[in-house]
Amino acid sequence: MRGTYFGAIAAAFALLVLSTPVAAHHGTASFDTAKDLTLKGTVTEWIWANPHCFLKFDAMDETGGVRNWAVEVSNPTDMTKRGWARSSFKVGDTVTVNLQPVKNGAPIGRLRTVALPDGSTLSAGGPAPAPTGGAQ
Repeated sequence: MRGTYFGAIAAAFALLVLSTPVAAHHGTASFDTAKDLTLKGTVTEWIWANPHCFLKFDAMDETGGVRNWAVEVSNPTDMTKRGWARSSFKVGDTVTVNLQPVKNGAPIGRLRTVALPDGSTLSAGGPAPAPTGGAQ
């Protein structure tokens, strides 16, 4: 009887431990969280899909060349709660994007805010970006 009781307690504990949410892959290790970039560019693609939405846009780099940036935000469900939509961007829209770039210098980042052509701003959540010296 004692063994059955102990077995039931152990099984219940194991079920409890296994049912807790597992930490997801979401992290900031690849992003330079100490650096904010603000870039003005032209939307080339808006991907409204799971597990992350992506905004792609062309912006001038420091050498005067054009780079195509890909910045991610959360999933459509989370972004809808923040006022984003599948129709938030059209190809050709001029936007000002605040992002945290990846550490390796590739034109990839985590989007923080984006100013739309009508002057409104969408936020990806989290703390507000620190003031910068202006758009690059």
